[in-house]
Amino acid sequence: MGALDEGHFFEEELENGVKLGLGGCAEPETLAVETAVKVLLQGLGEDVNREGLRKTPFRVAKALREGTRGYQQKVKDIVQGALFPEAGLESGTGYAGGVGGLVIVRDLDLFSYCESCLLPFQVKCHVGYVPSGQRVVGLSKLSRVADVFAKRLQNPQHLADEVCSALQHGIKPTGVAVILQCFHIHFPNFESAFLDSSHQGFVKVLVTSGSGVFENDKGDVWNDFMSLLRFRGIEVEKTNPKESADRCWCPSQAMSKVEPANSEMIAAVASILQSLGEDPLRNELLGTPTRFVKWLMNFKNSNLEMKLNGFVLGRADALKSSGGLSFCQDIQSELNMPFWSQCEHHLLPFHGVVHVGHMCTHGVGPIGKSLLQSIVHFHGFKLQVQERLTRQIAETASPLLGGDVMVVVEANHTCMISRGIEKFGSSTATIAVLGRFSTDPAARAKFLQSIPNSPAAGG
Repeated sequence: MGALDEGHFFEEELENGVKLGLGGCAEPETLAVETAVKVLLQGLGEDVNREGLRKTPFRVAKALREGTRGYQQKVKDIVQGALFPEAGLESGTGYAGGVGGLVIVRDLDLFSYCESCLLPFQVKCHVGYVPSGQRVVGLSKLSRVADVFAKRLQNPQHLADEVCSALQHGIKPTGVAVILQCFHIHFPNFESAFLDSSHQGFVKVLVTSGSGVFENDKGDVWNDFMSLLRFRGIEVEKTNPKESADRCWCPSQAMSKVEPANSEMIAAVASILQSLGEDPLRNELLGTPTRFVKWLMNFKNSNLEMKLNGFVLGRADALKSSGGLSFCQDIQSELNMPFWSQCEHHLLPFHGVVHVGHMCTHGVGPIGKSLLQSIVHFHGFKLQVQERLTRQIAETASPLLGGDVMVVVEANHTCMISRGIEKFGSSTATIAVLGRFSTDPAARAKFLQSIPNSPAAGG
């Protein structure tokens, strides 16, 4: 067996090991999710047997099981055995750890799945408590308790309240405070992406929850908590939990209903909810399958390039008929063009910016940023991988720009945080070069130096 065969064999064995229980039988819940994902892919007009999608149903099922593992976890199993005696100050004036001193843990990175649309959202969590009864808890347990509830279908206020209540009952402190900064990805639909170049990639909301001494919204202990956050540059403004609970934060809740033709896809999403241990008839989940399908249909497989063919062919013919074009050393560029796409391996969104550079060609007029942005959107709104997206943009733009083209795509992938990898803040860059860029390192370096030193767009 060769090295490649061994690697393939190992990958198959690894996947089979995850899919099969100790008794050698596939988990019914996993198989149900895989079956539902196949229905969704077919509804998008995709071939579930093509190489890029063959393992997608399994990958999606695995990601969802990982991302909702909190349903199988209990807080008492985490907290029990993690409470430690700490006498603190026995007499005198003031506070000390163990008898009233505030303890906080800042900047816990979490992710959760939005119960309104099934898209993952990112959470920056800050937790504090005031010990009592000469009892403190291991600090890592604050993070683990928060993660239990994050790994369920959630909305921000409910998540904050559940974490707060669980810690209050599990530790029995004088009080618990929770602040969540939540970031929900906000994709435009296919049509609006072409019309709104200033579309913001995230909806942001801050929620708070308090118990015990933190039930008083204006208590001094809240001021202490907020000061300890600002001390490290974390700027937050405390909110009223009731006002936050009434706020519609999920962008998909403004979507209209999908057409009856998608009823099989909607039923498939409902079966996924049930397989995860949720009740699809729970009031908060009633519209979730519809909203998820409405969003997913943005990436329906269609030959979008045909819409550009007339212009592309006409432009290419004009370049050929112009004879010997002359070139200059100037590099023209269009930077920070936003894109939104969907990973075909996990059905999870990724987004970012595209930079296009090309050599100045005398006799060929500029095509305009709007057309390049359209090319980006045409290739982005389908099931994709970033490497292919980069190549397709370069190949489509090349005949319009004289053949010497360089494309850089910078992207944030939600699969990097929602599949157990949890690499928050990571980003991916890919490059495609055609024509003289492929043989001229100085030209490539010059274009790369022109790209702004800023994070990938969309946040």
